[in-house]
Amino acid sequence: MEVLTANKAKTHFGEMLIKVQREPIQIDKNGKPIAVVVSIEDYEGSEKAKLEMLKSRMKIANYEIDNGLTSDGDEFFEQLLAGEFDE
Repeated sequence: MEVLTANKAKTHFGEMLIKVQREPIQIDKNGKPIAVVVSIEDYEGSEKAKLEMLKSRMKIANYEIDNGLTSDGDEFFEQLLAGEFDE
């Protein structure tokens, strides 16, 4: 991934927009990474993947709820505090 200083990103903004279509670009300020610029296609793909993962987790949670595979939160924390899960 290409890395640009914040100043170079500002002064070469148009060029950066062209480059970001090929790969993400990291922006550093004072030697520290502060942002990553990605193409809209990469961003939308990332958002879609997050949504699919959330849907998958919801299916698992709904299955567990429907089949009584959940536990009481207070009971779990009591067991945790009592050291029942310690090795």
